Amino acid sequence: MRLFIGDDSEILRERLIDILSDIEGVEIIGQAGDVESVLRSIKQLEPDLVILDIQIPGGNGIVALENIKKRARPPIVIMFTNYPYLQYRKKCIELGADFFFYKSTEFEKLIKVVRKAIQAISSK
Repeated sequence: MRLFIGDDSEILRERLIDILSDIEGVEIIGQAGDVESVLRSIKQLEPDLVILDIQIPGGNGIVALENIKKRARPPIVIMFTNYPYLQYRKKCIELGADFFFYKSTEFEKLIKVVRKAIQAISSK
């Protein structure tokens, strides 16, 4: 499964890469810290799964999500944020986010979803 990470925190991106690259079947194909780079990279790399933060320079992750989900074959998108507020969750789900997790308390849920996504994609 080809995975892309869009988050403004380089430390978090590196932590996710360290953890997720140890999972069999995950290929980290890119990362970016601003909206423009996220959108450009996703267009070029065509990942199967994107982990995306709401707070990203150059716009925000919600705008990026909306653009990503307009693609002909959109990837699975996991919103992974420090803004777990109901209005953000609702908006992201309305725009097509497949999952919405809070960074501080739902890190393990993110890992479980990535593992399940590998199984779902490999069984296609």
